[in-house]
Amino acid sequence: MTKTIQLLIFLICLPLLTFGQIEETNPPEYISTITFKGNTSESQLPILRLGEPLILEFDALNGDEADFYYEIVHYNFDWTPSQLVKSEYLSGFDNQRIRDYENSFNTYQIYSHYKLQIPNAQTRGILKSGNYMIFIYDDYDELMFSRKFMVYEDIVNVGVTIKRSRDVKFINEKQSVDFVIATNNVNFNNPMETIKTLVIQNNNLNTAISNLKPQYVLGNELMYRYNTESSFWAGNEYLFFENKDVRVANVGVQFIDLKEIYHNYLFTNEERASRPYTYNPDINGNFLITAVNTDNVTIEADYTMMHFSLLYPELLDGKSIYVYGNFNNYALDNMNKMVYNPEAEVYQTSFKLKQGFYNYKYVVVDDKGTLDEGAISGNFYQTENNYKVLVYYRDLGARFDRLIGLGEGTSVNISN
Repeated sequence: MTKTIQLLIFLICLPLLTFGQIEETNPPEYISTITFKGNTSESQLPILRLGEPLILEFDALNGDEADFYYEIVHYNFDWTPSQLVKSEYLSGFDNQRIRDYENSFNTYQIYSHYKLQIPNAQTRGILKSGNYMIFIYDDYDELMFSRKFMVYEDIVNVGVTIKRSRDVKFINEKQSVDFVIATNNVNFNNPMETIKTLVIQNNNLNTAISNLKPQYVLGNELMYRYNTESSFWAGNEYLFFENKDVRVANVGVQFIDLKEIYHNYLFTNEERASRPYTYNPDINGNFLITAVNTDNVTIEADYTMMHFSLLYPELLDGKSIYVYGNFNNYALDNMNKMVYNPEAEVYQTSFKLKQGFYNYKYVVVDDKGTLDEGAISGNFYQTENNYKVLVYYRDLGARFDRLIGLGEGTSVNISN
C-alpha cells in the first residue's frame, strides 16, 4: 500500500473519530528510543512557539542503515484535517529523506541513530500555529510511526492554578485545574463557540481533557473554575531507575548479567495504593538518555534488556498489568505487558531500553481497554504533576484553528 493511499484512508476516516479515539501510530519493535522535543533536554510532547526548532530522533536496531522519510500534516483542534494546503502551513517541502544518521559505536547492540531537525534545507519552517502530526515512512512507503505536536502563537496570557478537588468524595485523590485566559490584543467574538481549550497532565495526551467552555466572561478575561470537569486523578510519583553504567548496578538496579547484551534486573516493586504518600522526585514519566565515559551519547549509549518485576496478586478477571511511561509514548502493547509468574508470585516482563534515566509506573487495564493508573500506584493529592493548558481560536469565517496561547502550572504548591 503506497504512502498516498494510506494517508487518504487515514484522512477519510479521521472525521468519524472523536478527539480521544485518534491515536498515534506506534513503531515496530526494531525502532526504539523515539525522542521528540523542542527546547527541552527530556523527550516529551513538543509544544513549540511559532518559529522554534523541532527535533525528532530515533534508533533502528536492525543494522540495515535503512532510509526513512517524513511528512507533516496540519489538523484542526479536534484532529480533523484542516482546510489549509501544504504551502500555506509549510515553507519548503516535506516527503524528504532523513539525511542525518550515524551508526552505533562500541556497543553490543548494533543500531543506526537518525536525527531530523526542522527547519532544515528542505523544510524551512512551519508557518501556521495549530495541531500537527509528523509521519515517518520507510523506503517501501510503509508507515513506521507518527507523533503529534503543537505550535502556538504567544497572543493570550493563560494563568493556571492547581487546586484540590472540590468534590469531597475525591478531595484526597484528585487535582483540579483552574485557569484564566486574558488578552488585550484580541477581541473574542462569541468565545463560547470560537475558543477551545485542551488541558494536559504530564504531557500525556491519552488523559487530556478537551474543549472546556468558559464559565464567566469578564471583559477580555475568560474564567474556568469547574468543580469536576477539569479534575484529574492525581496519581503517584513515578518510579525510576538509571543505568548509565551497564557494567555495575545503578540506581534501582539489583544486579546485572552479560549475555548477548547486558541484562539489568530491577529491584522488585510493590503495590503503593494502600500505603501513605511519600515524596519521590521524578520527571513526570519522561526519560533522558545518558551514559558514562562517552563522547557522543546518541551513538555510544548501549541497549540493555531491562527486567521488571512487581509483587502483586494474580488478576483473574480479564485485567492486565503494563509498565507505563513515555519511553514508548504511553503505549499499551505486548512489549510492556507483564506476565504472572506463579512460582515467584510476581508479575514480570523484560524489553530493551537504551541507557539512561527512566520514569515508569505500573497500570491496570481491564478487558474493555479501560486504563486505571492508580490501581497499583494509588492516587494522592500531594503528587507533583505538571499541567499545560492550550487555547485554540477560530474567528468567524476562519479556515483553521489557531493555537494562540499556552499556560503551565504545577501542583507543587497545591491549595484547597
